[in-house]
Formats: sequence, C-alpha cells, structure tokens
Amino acid sequence: MRIISICPSNTELIGYLGLTEQLVAVDDYSDWPMEVNQLPRLGPDLQIDMDRLQSFEPDLVLASLSVPGMERNIEELQKRNIPHLVLNPNTLDEIAEDLLLVGQYTKCELRAQQLVKRFKQIIFDYKTLAKDVKKTTVYWEWWPKPVFTPGKQNWLTEISQLAGGVNIFDTENIASVQTDWDDVYKRNPEHICLVWVGVQTNKVNPAVVYKRPNWTTLQAIEKNNIYILEEPLFCRPSPRLLIGLKKIAAILHPNIFPPFDEIDPLFHENTHK
Repeated sequence: MRIISICPSNTELIGYLGLTEQLVAVDDYSDWPMEVNQLPRLGPDLQIDMDRLQSFEPDLVLASLSVPGMERNIEELQKRNIPHLVLNPNTLDEIAEDLLLVGQYTKCELRAQQLVKRFKQIIFDYKTLAKDVKKTTVYWEWWPKPVFTPGKQNWLTEISQLAGGVNIFDTENIASVQTDWDDVYKRNPEHICLVWVGVQTNKVNPAVVYKRPNWTTLQAIEKNNIYILEEPLFCRPSPRLLIGLKKIAAILHPNIFPPFDEIDPLFHENTHK
C-alpha cells in the first residue's frame, strides 16, 4: 500500500505495525520511527498541502482530529475522494482500538492483535503496582498562558493513575481544560509536569513557575518537584505513551516502580529507540 500519515501519532501507529516502508509522505512534525525523517513532508498538521498529498496517489491517508482545526484536512480529503481513515483517541483503550483498526485496513491484523495484547498487559502490570500506592497529586501543563491542561477525558489522567498519581484536573469531565494560574494554585499539586506542546524540552525554563503569583508556596515547588518532560512521550496518542508511563511512574514512586530506561516496553529489544 501507499500510505500517508498527516499526524505524528498516526505515523507512530504505522511504525508499531511495522509498515514504515509503506509510508510515502508525512506531516512536518512526524519524527518517529527515525526512518520517517527521510520522507517527503506535506506541511504542518494544520496546513497540509493537499495538492501535493494527492500527487502521491495514496491508497490510504491516516488523518486525525486530535488538534482543533484538523477538520479542514478531513473536509478536503472527502472533497477529493481520497481514501482515508480518521483517528481521534482520548484514552489508552481507544489507542488500542485504533491499532486494531489500522491493522485491519492495512491487512496487518495479527501484528496489531499481538501489540494490543502486550499493550494491555503492560497497563495491567502498572495498574497492579499502583493499586496499593499512596496517591500523589500531579499538575500537567500543556501550555502556560493561557493555561491548558488535560482533564478527565484524556490519557494523561490514566497515565497519572497507572503511575500512582492523581491528575488535579480530573474533576473536569473534558479532554482539555483552559484555566489560569490561580486555579492551579488552589489545587496545590505535589508535582508539576511541564510538557509544553510544540516546544522542545531544552527550550522550557522551569524557573518561570517561581514567578507566578503565590506559587512559591505550592507543595510541588517547596519540594522541588518540577519536571520538564518530552512532549512526544506524553502528548501524542500512540503506544509511545507507555514509555512516558515508565518515566513518570519512576519519578513519582521510585521505590515501587522500576527505574526508568528508554526501552520501549512493547519491544523486547529496543530496536525502535
């Protein structure tokens, strides 16, 4: 098949299914597996060059609705009658379902089933370890001003629970919450995780949080529990979230969970690092 992915998380699904060689083009932000960095680029996910996309004559385009504004891509694909699949997972279960769905469309069902079985086993293992842990509160910052943070209907709430934590905004029954620094202050998290969307970790300065009104009295800041985390391991709905889970679990409860390494738990050998 000639496959095009116009969203990084979809490109990663293709990578897990072992179909990277069938990709003919990707969006500008796709960067895993490493092989995709050699592929033609079609523009950022909100400004896909549809004329160029169509010129590749794809058998299947993997589209997404994970970011507001992506609807335009779907409308254009429909208008041009280009075969496509739209993914929009918010939970770990939905990511597993998407693996199976893409596996079905690409005639890779067995591989998808094996991955999902392993995926669910890892989640079960972490859930078992987290069961008797004293939960600690976590604030995830997607963007600093205005503040955007995951709500209850997002995978990071699940990741928090599996790591023995509680997302302080799991009270909001939506996927993404827009709020302000004062609201975060009132919830007084024990840990602060900075995962600014679209910003590389070396561009994030944790000192900025100390300048926010009253924040120096937060539990997280008093204990110096501020972490700059990699966006690709926490903000993309793909199985790579399990690497992020390994990392945050080892941070929150180092005496309960295994020490962090970069090995992808879906692979016995880290061939896709």
